[in-house]
Amino acid sequence: MIRIKCAGNQRKKTMRLDKLPLNQVARIKSIRSDDADLEMRLREIGFAEGDRVEIVHRGLFGGSPLAIRLDGIASIAIRPREAALINVQPEGQDGH
Repeated sequence: MIRIKCAGNQRKKTMRLDKLPLNQVARIKSIRSDDADLEMRLREIGFAEGDRVEIVHRGLFGGSPLAIRLDGIASIAIRPREAALINVQPEGQDGH
């Protein structure tokens, strides 16, 4: 699912992290879950609004787990259903 947000004349596309193409850099815009413990876990392992993320590998069987590069430094493996809770904006769509 791709959402389009309008801010003045500028259109910004956000998408779920699990849908981000391989090796595309994006910035985290939000982390949302009805499960507060899961949202806290994602934040504790390092995900935060404004961070740069990139999917560097998808698992062979069903695309799980996803290997995520976080801020160009850390590598984290998470399930696609967890990545779906993170909304990102691909870089280059907001003037960066």
